[in-house]
Amino acid sequence: MIAFVRHGQTEINRDGRLQGRIDAPLSELGVEQARALGTAFASDDVTRVLSSPLQRARATATEIAKVAGCDVEVDERLVELDYGDWDGLSLRDLPAGAWERWRADPAFAPPGGESLVAVTARVALFCEEYLAEPGIVAVSHVSPIKAAVCIALGVDEQVTWSMQLGLAAISRVDVRADNRPYLLSFNETSHLTMRR
Repeated sequence: MIAFVRHGQTEINRDGRLQGRIDAPLSELGVEQARALGTAFASDDVTRVLSSPLQRARATATEIAKVAGCDVEVDERLVELDYGDWDGLSLRDLPAGAWERWRADPAFAPPGGESLVAVTARVALFCEEYLAEPGIVAVSHVSPIKAAVCIALGVDEQVTWSMQLGLAAISRVDVRADNRPYLLSFNETSHLTMRR
């Protein structure tokens, strides 16, 4: 099973801007959320903590790894979707019609960026490698986690637009005896007791 964890808050996502590959640190609230995640995994049998290379994910992963007594391993496949030229923009600042084109076509990529189809391809490789391994926590971002959910449900990327994934949320994907993945839980946030 893989417990996919979205990182804690940053100032950029607090302000509602596309963050993508901008390597922003956690905000004060994000640090609290990361600590709450560490506590949430304290009773789980965590054997490995893997993380996106971006510091917001690594800082979140570090709090979980501390409690689990293991190191953080960086895996590039967990990095956020590359928004290219749109990094740092709010949705209202996107070019006219861009949001609609993006939502209509999973193969659409922002200028200089990456498509949802490309994200799913790399997350599928990650899942193939780790799904059968027990005790895996993967700290990542919205798009890769939604891709993992699509893989588990056997649906295409269009479904991602119908999901809301909170900051510091946990979603669990497991595998059946016949090697088919399935969604065990989505958007767990009961560990977050502070104001979001």
